[in-house]
Amino acid sequence: MIRTVLLFALFAGPASGETITNARYTESTDRYAHGVLGDAIEWSGLEIVTDGAGQGLLDDAVVRSKTYVMRLPLDRVFEDVEPRLLDVTGDGKPEVVVVETHVAKGAQLAVYDATGKIAATPHIGTRFRWLAPIGAADMDGDGFVEIAYIDRPHLAKTLRVWRFKDDKLEPVADLGGLTNHRIGEPDIGGGLRDCGDGPEMITASADWSQAMATVLQDGELSTRAIGPHHGRADLNAALACQ
Repeated sequence: MIRTVLLFALFAGPASGETITNARYTESTDRYAHGVLGDAIEWSGLEIVTDGAGQGLLDDAVVRSKTYVMRLPLDRVFEDVEPRLLDVTGDGKPEVVVVETHVAKGAQLAVYDATGKIAATPHIGTRFRWLAPIGAADMDGDGFVEIAYIDRPHLAKTLRVWRFKDDKLEPVADLGGLTNHRIGEPDIGGGLRDCGDGPEMITASADWSQAMATVLQDGELSTRAIGPHHGRADLNAALACQ
């Protein structure tokens, strides 16, 4: 028992060899009553689990997993479905991508690792304004990871793509007329697929009549309809390359 306590106490900080294996939101709160996902409950904590690699107390003692908890200040919440494990930095290991909302400035897309927040887009700028993530990948083959979301899927309906470069997120391209969420839905539609010709962002058209596939090429976004949209099943089929 003493040995276990010492392991935790001496290695409270993450080591460079650790890999994130899981993440979840914790500590539900009703301090931000937006309700965009169908209820007034959001989250104030983010729990990140790593494999604890390289954390040795003695030669024969290695921590097999470690848990880190990030707690937001009272003016912020995680306004999201679930944390996403995505390789944003391009090092082959996942980071955690979340929707983090400021009560006066609205949502931003934020990237966490076991040390805390490492990058984020600006907040939308207004209370009760939200964004819905799509995914992250090297979308244009430039060697850097791009990350995409729909900005205000109920209002602006704009796809925005950012690139992680030089330890920060920088804007790449925007395209209007697309969405992936209706007010009150508990999930986010669409996502990222690769059917053999490179990454494509799957969303719906702004009027929800078509499933859409969008690509990033030479710094510009181009989109095309790939079939009618009647509900989530159509977006799920598109993600499965069907």
